[in-house]
Amino acid sequence: MIATCGSARRSLARAFAAPDAGPVLLFVEGAAGLGKTHLLRELAELPETPDVARLWWRCGAEGGRPEEDEVWREPALLLVDDVHRADQDELRRLRRVLAGMEPGSAAAVTYRPEELPVPGMPLGGSAMTYPFRLTVLGDRLAPWDEERVRRAAAEVLGEGESCTAEAVSALRERTGGVPRAVVDLLAMLREQRPAFTGTAAEVAAAGVPARLAELVLSRTYAVSPAHRPLVWAAAVLDGPAARDELIAVSGLGAVPGGDALLRALESAALAELGEGRYGFAVPLAADAVRDTVPGPVRQDLHRRAAGVLSRRQPVPWAAVGAHHRAAGEYRGWLRAVEKAAESAAASGRHQEAITLLERTLATPGIPPQARARLAPLLARNAVTGLRSDQTVEVLEQIVRDADLPPAVRGELRLDLGLMLSNQMGRFAEGWRVLEVAAAELREVRSVLAARAMAALVTPYWPGASLDVHRGWLIKAAAAADDSGDDAMRTAVLANHVGLAMSWADPEAWDLVERLPVQSTDPACARQAARGLCNAADSAVWLGFYRRVDGLLTEGRELATRSGAPYTEHSASGTRLLQEWWTGQWLGLAKRCEDFVADTADMPFLSSDAYVVRGLLAVAQGDWGEARAWLSQRGTFGTENLPVPLGATAAGAVIRLTLARQEVADAAEQARSAWTVVADKGVWPWAAELAPWAVEALARAGDTATAHVMVRDFAQGLGDADAPAARAALSWSRAVLAESEALAEGRPDGLPAAAETYRKAAAAYAELPRPYSQALTTECAARCELAADAEGGAVESAAAGAGESRTGPAASAGREGPPNPSASAIAELESCAQHFTDLGAVWDATRARALLRTRQPAKKGRPPGRPSHSDQLSPREAEVAQLASSGLTNREIAATLHLSPRTVEQHIAGAMRKTGALSRRDLAHRL
Repeated sequence: MIATCGSARRSLARAFAAPDAGPVLLFVEGAAGLGKTHLLRELAELPETPDVARLWWRCGAEGGRPEEDEVWREPALLLVDDVHRADQDELRRLRRVLAGMEPGSAAAVTYRPEELPVPGMPLGGSAMTYPFRLTVLGDRLAPWDEERVRRAAAEVLGEGESCTAEAVSALRERTGGVPRAVVDLLAMLREQRPAFTGTAAEVAAAGVPARLAELVLSRTYAVSPAHRPLVWAAAVLDGPAARDELIAVSGLGAVPGGDALLRALESAALAELGEGRYGFAVPLAADAVRDTVPGPVRQDLHRRAAGVLSRRQPVPWAAVGAHHRAAGEYRGWLRAVEKAAESAAASGRHQEAITLLERTLATPGIPPQARARLAPLLARNAVTGLRSDQTVEVLEQIVRDADLPPAVRGELRLDLGLMLSNQMGRFAEGWRVLEVAAAELREVRSVLAARAMAALVTPYWPGASLDVHRGWLIKAAAAADDSGDDAMRTAVLANHVGLAMSWADPEAWDLVERLPVQSTDPACARQAARGLCNAADSAVWLGFYRRVDGLLTEGRELATRSGAPYTEHSASGTRLLQEWWTGQWLGLAKRCEDFVADTADMPFLSSDAYVVRGLLAVAQGDWGEARAWLSQRGTFGTENLPVPLGATAAGAVIRLTLARQEVADAAEQARSAWTVVADKGVWPWAAELAPWAVEALARAGDTATAHVMVRDFAQGLGDADAPAARAALSWSRAVLAESEALAEGRPDGLPAAAETYRKAAAAYAELPRPYSQALTTECAARCELAADAEGGAVESAAAGAGESRTGPAASAGREGPPNPSASAIAELESCAQHFTDLGAVWDATRARALLRTRQPAKKGRPPGRPSHSDQLSPREAEVAQLASSGLTNREIAATLHLSPRTVEQHIAGAMRKTGALSRRDLAHRL
């Protein structure tokens, strides 16, 4: 568990390097628990000393040492443990033995420096005369760093157990990195019930290992009763403290207190932790000592500690509050909590403030006046910081308090509504709460009333229409002007930016320029940062990908500087969306998964990452994973997603449903998702849904509704500058044209559909959106090839979905037309390559399968099937790849234009050749 010090190994090896090498004496110092005995055991296994005798000398132990006349009879390695325990007689004997060391021998002597009778003199108080040829070296063991603590956690808990970075930091901090304390604490965590889940809170609550408690208490109670209060003071302060602070908390007075500190250091009850700072070498030891202090004495110590810490600069108000509470001084506690929360919020440490205030407000018996002061502080921090379910529960309880002043209740209701909407995804509930808050605050606090109205301007939530949001914008702007508050005006402007950008208002970019990004007021700066990030998010949905970088860079930098972590995290989600659409897929799945993990306590904030990860899974053919990611892995309902994100997820789900040939279900999903977008009236947000929804309805035979969708989409867009939506409109029109041509048996209509697909592809290339460009180009090539087959007899696969409109078996074994369109073949080959370059495995496989059904057989190949012996054939490899991704035989057949029976045969062949026992095993072997 404890690694050998490399210098100790090299030092001792030197004594055995050559026959005439001089003897080596190595002193190793290390405080209790640093692993001195373990080090000696490892030194005993030195590979450089295969023929050297190992002699152990355990000081202070009866029979734990060799006889003097047997030590140096031959080359030997003497391992002397715990020399600080040796009495005077044993030290005299050891000195004689060491003085008699011969060439080819070495000794390692370990000791605790804090327990030596004479500091710095491990062999006693008089200087020793060392032989001339003896090399005397010293080494010092050091505590573990965080990386070594992390490895120890993996060894003790098992590699399968997770231990968060915060938990590892807590382990390192609580134990001081002392190996013995680390291992003992980990053993306690391993055995606890309920099982350890790897959090810092569990580390903090684990208690003190018995071995450590016994050591520190034996040292504490070795100090005389007159001096012991100074050790108790260190336990109550629970951290490095100055001499005068310890004396003041102990209540001993200057002279007795100074003497007590010396006695505590001499007994190793306390240690010097830095220049002029004293405390316990292992911070966790303070808990064991504090628990033994009599209750009345402990309260007095806490009262004096609160006073001492109040004089530090800056004042650690959270610690001051904890001491006041432990002393029974509840008014002082609540005042200190308020100051601590205000200080944390001012420096951007919102989560710290939230945790402190939640814990305080959850305490029974808090006076109403204190609740009225602390609850709004909690709400403000919660809205700016990250999610806490407990915060919502606390606020929901407090707003029902009849004793709260109306203005305070209205403010709390406002922040509760913001949390429900922005951080919890409970849009409908949050909207109702915000409406009530706006009405409550209209008469009492105009600034907060404007804030509530501004929140109702935000268009992302399902439900209210665009016109409703515009109406609230007028009210919010008037209320903000009446308030005279610059931060409130900026907040309304930030929401105005989001609203205007969402529907491509021509004035939107001018509004972005009006954001006060140079403001020195942190409140204004936070709102300006939010406005910039709102603009970046809207720019992604509109298709202005080249403008996103500048907005996100400036917005995130401003959010960091002004202390707005929620805005920072939302900007990270926007970046993932931009990377998806612009084809920056390398490592994107990992970035999405890391973002989800980082925001595990706030899944709504990570919804962008969930959806992007699901879209990647669709393209890669991992359909089981795709469903899980697109449904947010059950964290909350997809219907609660922001409208543009919900429409995107719905489009992907419809595509999957069509690929599985569940056409009726796909059509029903399309109608439901379209209703949400249509009710909202922000038509650029239909871009990622429209092509798939139109295809689902057309294939279900409901072309009338498909026509209405395309008409409403076009009319809703009008002349709006929304490049992504305009490309999607062309794609939707092409889907409708292709569907009607096939349904009516008019192959002459397919070239027009192909041209419309190419128009969409050109628009996507301009953005750029390489994946959408490749999908629409593939559709264009497919239409050309279908038209080239006389009368449209050759089936046409669904737009980008990969299944046949006339059934997958129709193309099995088809050689293709004799003279297919050369340009369409070239387009399809290019698409297959683009899909491969992106990592879109499913799409690439589908495009190559379509190519094989259209290209004539290559000349010069001998008749019959080529033999691949024990190697997978290209077709077997494709089938195996899709099978290992989780696709069913029917789905693979639709993708590759094969019959399910043929797919079954290819899978069997792949399993036989690879030795796989199952589809899951096949994935591993591939």
